[in-house]
Amino acid sequence: MKKLTGVCIGAGYFSQFHFDAWQRIENVEIAAICDHQLAKAQTVCDTYGFKKAYDDVVTMLETEKPDFVDIITPPETHLELCKLAIANEIDIICQKPLAPTYGESVQIAEMIKSSGVRMMVHENFRFMPWYREIKKLLEQNTIGDKIQTIQLRMRMGDGWQDDAYMNRQPYFRKMDRLLIYETGIHFIDVFSFLGGNIKSVYAKLRTLNPNIKGEDFAWVNFDFENGTLGFLDASRYNENTAEDPRLTFGSVLIDGPKGSIRLYDDGTITVQPLGKKETKHTYHFENKNFSGDCVFATQSHFIERLCDNRPFETEVSKYLKNIEVQDAIYRSNDEKSPVNIA
Repeated sequence: MKKLTGVCIGAGYFSQFHFDAWQRIENVEIAAICDHQLAKAQTVCDTYGFKKAYDDVVTMLETEKPDFVDIITPPETHLELCKLAIANEIDIICQKPLAPTYGESVQIAEMIKSSGVRMMVHENFRFMPWYREIKKLLEQNTIGDKIQTIQLRMRMGDGWQDDAYMNRQPYFRKMDRLLIYETGIHFIDVFSFLGGNIKSVYAKLRTLNPNIKGEDFAWVNFDFENGTLGFLDASRYNENTAEDPRLTFGSVLIDGPKGSIRLYDDGTITVQPLGKKETKHTYHFENKNFSGDCVFATQSHFIERLCDNRPFETEVSKYLKNIEVQDAIYRSNDEKSPVNIA
């Protein structure tokens, strides 16, 4: 595998997981970090051993001429940053949310399609080791040849306080759309990864903490094209009994014609064939970096596909389907009725 040079834009809270992962991926060198606060970019370089700090994106891209850029900035900046990367013929990996609106997301996808640049959305939940393992079990028909139902329950407990989110991501408090837009999009992608295409949704959203603007609770029914039924029961307000709610971000139950697969909050996977006892499924994961080192797995996939020229799992054009589902959830809540995905 040839060595690739990358640069990163953004030094906010989640960027630390990106930097740690890049540092450990073979045949990758991060040449520079850019942040609007030069001191923050320099601190990152000093911490992780990256070469140069910038506070101007244009200067960095034109000076460094990297193979790829990692965009770790708020979604409202993504369109313009993608334009700059395309103008400089630099491949892109970009954090979600992809853009503030579906229209901007389409615009990014169309720009990529008409350029020679490749782009992957940094959608890391599907790269969590438990979901990769559950996918294998499903492909092996461990509980039958189809999924009957998939249910996911999330209780984060980080959103009930008067000062909720201030210590980690304070901008959450002012977002018009919160749980589905910022966190639920991950679960939409996981449901699609495990269960296939989603054809309709019926959603009820609530804001439980009066100190924030967007929703922090969601009940969403999913109908899949293949007949599978899904249900998301998610809250950032109420609490979990797990030692680390941020490990798996929730528990999962998947039923099939021959039994059930369960994911527990500590990463344990169990299989229960019909008529038999639940047994623990043995697999390996490391509780490091973020949620089972899924950021490392995500970025490794990006580098591997850049080198072998095969499609990314989360190509920007494919990812638009998730955003269609996301927007349908908000529309369903507003209209108080099921909404079909176009």
